[in-house]
Amino acid sequence: MKEVRVRYAPSPTGHLHIGGARTALFNYLFAKHYNGKFIFRLEDTDLERNIPGGEASQLDNLEWLGIIPDESPLNPGPYGPYRQTERLDLYKEYANKLLDLGLAYECYCTPEELEEDRKKQEAEGNFSYRYDRKCLNISEEQKAVYIAEGRKPAIRFKVDETKDYEWNDIVRGHISVPGKDISDWVILKSNGIPTYNFAVVIDDALMKMTHVFRGEEHISNTPKQLMIYEALGLEAPQFGHMTLIVNEERKKLSKRDESIMQFISQYKDEGYLPEAMFNFFALLGWSPDSEDEIFSEEELIKIFDETRLSKSPSMFDKKKLHWIDNQYIQNEDLIKITEMCKPYLEKELPISSKDEEWLTKIIALFKPQLNYCSEIVELVAPFFAQYHLSNEDKDFINELEGKDLLEAISDNFNNLEVFDMENIKKCIKDTGKALNRKGKNLFMPIRLAVSNERHGGDLPTVLELYGKDQVITNIKKTIELL
Repeated sequence: MKEVRVRYAPSPTGHLHIGGARTALFNYLFAKHYNGKFIFRLEDTDLERNIPGGEASQLDNLEWLGIIPDESPLNPGPYGPYRQTERLDLYKEYANKLLDLGLAYECYCTPEELEEDRKKQEAEGNFSYRYDRKCLNISEEQKAVYIAEGRKPAIRFKVDETKDYEWNDIVRGHISVPGKDISDWVILKSNGIPTYNFAVVIDDALMKMTHVFRGEEHISNTPKQLMIYEALGLEAPQFGHMTLIVNEERKKLSKRDESIMQFISQYKDEGYLPEAMFNFFALLGWSPDSEDEIFSEEELIKIFDETRLSKSPSMFDKKKLHWIDNQYIQNEDLIKITEMCKPYLEKELPISSKDEEWLTKIIALFKPQLNYCSEIVELVAPFFAQYHLSNEDKDFINELEGKDLLEAISDNFNNLEVFDMENIKKCIKDTGKALNRKGKNLFMPIRLAVSNERHGGDLPTVLELYGKDQVITNIKKTIELL
């Protein structure tokens, strides 16, 4: 079997997006499953839209996810260069071959003339613009006139309108498109820059790509690419067009959709675990042959089966992502999660007065609840909030006849020499026995008096983290209000 070679080929016009990350991941899993190579190539010919740092951002975020290319501009292999702007001579060479074969021709039409022709066709009711082959058989004399006017030709591919262009799509099955539905198209612009559908064929062929997995929006590009493979006598790769990603309203995911964070860097900044993101993206348009949903990278590589790629749109389910990330956080080492949470706490809360032991204990308390690490701020914030007991909570404590309990527990806490979880737990239990209280009638007044919250983590642990002085101070403030 020929070595499997697949690629992810973004443009450096933006940062790594959800859709791009999933495309890269499926190509990576496919390559690794078959002991092949995953290649990163840059389609950087749109010079006006390229952004500074675009290439580095793509590679850095892929690496964060755990998707490491075998070949890239930073780690070149035998088929470079890996940036299209460094391959312009190759595109010109192959465009000239097509000219020599009579399968392409020079087109001297200006953008203004083409736009005028488009408007004319629309006025006649034809909204699918077709080039009228004006330049297909122009005379040498007319060429000379155009050149004298300073016109530089583009190169157009001459479409065989009698052919059907078809392929067996790995995801979609058999697809066929009539050549008559496609008009002659530009392969090389007048400035020497190749169009996408031409450059991608030259790159994929020379870099020995065996399979191409990409989004379904590329289905309409495939016939044009097959034309070039056939015209140059090159072997086409196998194509697989993956389903759209939709939001929770089942609408196509758009970069303007503010209901979902769009870029991988945003998830990194919020403290998601990369292993969880890797796991989540693997299930976004692919399903394993089991009910399991938590997999390591090694497990996903082993079980990946391209025939199980979905034909239906894939919903970006935030609840599922949070569940998966929570599973990874729960199973991760406490020290690592503490280190990940610490910067968020340092930025938002005055934790400099607390020692490392306190920090580790409070992360341990809330670790089971975390969906991503920046959530820790909201959970820890009550420990630094100013005391404020609402009238509703004051009435609730009175309904529970909590004043006597609070007075007793305050005295008992004050007598504790070591204010730790075990002693606090015993103190609450003994006080409850003495006053014949248990359950909500015992725990709720204490929790509300100290934290002004009705819900929270294990009460003895919470009280230990508040500290003896703060606990007694808050209980006394509550007693004064009752």
